[in-house]
Amino acid sequence: MPEVELPLNQSESASSISSDPSLATIFVIDDEASIRESLEVLLTLEGYTVKMAADGVEGLRILDQNNFDLLLLDLALPGQSGLELLPQIKERHPELPVIMITAYGTVDNVVDAIHAGAENFVQKPWDNEKLLADIRAAIALRRAEEENVQLKRTLKQRYNFSNIVGKSEVMLKVFDLVAQVAPSRSTVLIQGESGTGKELIAKAIHANSPRKDKPFVPINTGAMPSELLESTLFGHVKGAFTSAVSSKKGLFEVANGGTLFLDEIATMGMDTQSKILRVLQDRRFMHLGGIEEVQVDVRILAATNIDLRQAVRDGRFREDLFYRLNVITVDLPPLRSRREDIPLLVSHFLDFYTKENGFSPRKLSADAMRALLDYEWPGNVRELENCIERGVVLSSGPVIGSELLPGQITGRSFQDAMLAHNPNASLFDILEDIERRMITEKLERCNWNQTEAAEQFHIPLSTLNQKIKRLSIEIRKKNRE
Repeated sequence: MPEVELPLNQSESASSISSDPSLATIFVIDDEASIRESLEVLLTLEGYTVKMAADGVEGLRILDQNNFDLLLLDLALPGQSGLELLPQIKERHPELPVIMITAYGTVDNVVDAIHAGAENFVQKPWDNEKLLADIRAAIALRRAEEENVQLKRTLKQRYNFSNIVGKSEVMLKVFDLVAQVAPSRSTVLIQGESGTGKELIAKAIHANSPRKDKPFVPINTGAMPSELLESTLFGHVKGAFTSAVSSKKGLFEVANGGTLFLDEIATMGMDTQSKILRVLQDRRFMHLGGIEEVQVDVRILAATNIDLRQAVRDGRFREDLFYRLNVITVDLPPLRSRREDIPLLVSHFLDFYTKENGFSPRKLSADAMRALLDYEWPGNVRELENCIERGVVLSSGPVIGSELLPGQITGRSFQDAMLAHNPNASLFDILEDIERRMITEKLERCNWNQTEAAEQFHIPLSTLNQKIKRLSIEIRKKNRE
């Protein structure tokens, strides 16, 4: 699994995240002089450099001669429409974010624009603050994609971290600490909320240690009862308990010479804690039911998502074990305190899950990115990763809109998201788009096998084919290119 990190003051909102407007250039293609003038004033006051064109021919010429951070493209242009022009732009400049603007927004136009690669669709007259927020989000995501490649290369060279990405001050301090403690034999306690990437840090410590060629053995100590946990950790002899029909090695022996990662260590019972303490002190233990001591050379890394000091005060965790574990502490901050990391994380996960699923590249729309920046992320990086995976799987085109994000993130239903794109959308339009997305999702899951999809829908294949034709669903090759 992939991962990434970055900080912001907890009180800062998504709208405060800068896209460095003084360094960003926006191109506007619109045939109305008044629109071009108003956009130029609005964007220039925000610090952006702005260039203009009145039609597609001039627009393509200027695009081919310059580098831009964002394109605002009018739908109704003379000659070629914006929708006709968009595929040509994306073919020549696939990484350029495009926001469509029009006075004639319909659900079909929205769907066509998003399928053609537009990040968002804005209706005239627009709300200035919303438009600027969309622009900031689109530029931030593009820059995150560009930074991601260089950042991974830099982290690989500096720290030899192949699966962690981050550039913030707080995470660079974590990386420096990991690089410093990795070569030692010291026990490390990794603290952080669920989903912050504690196991990834443990793997990075092991991978940068002299033990890197020996086993890295993780175990979630909170996932099993005490007797089973002790048997798993220390092994048992034949007849140690009813189901022990043969002797078995424990994870301490499996990890001998390497690293044992004890996740959720605060959940262990007091008896198990005392046995872990002895291993840390003497590097010796006995199999469950055994009488002979076993000596091992294992480095212990432990992780917790609760305050161990408080657990000691509450009598739920041994004080002596706490001090044995707390030789070096790595504190991982929650995602909500480093919001400017989100575009980089999004870019990283989009790249990972499109490749894993064999899909063509995907991007987030500006309003989807804005929703991610505004969300509190109680599940931290893991929740964001799951959100992006869901968006990749459910998307039927190159752009993942906010309607594909979970409702708790956007604070609105899919129908609300559709109406936000087009306030005049009818119930028929909304239901038709829901049907289109459901069929596309099912076809994706069935590797575009229409017969299999029809069987899972419990409808005749002919009915499914009629719906595919009526809803203009583009059938992809079975290898999901």
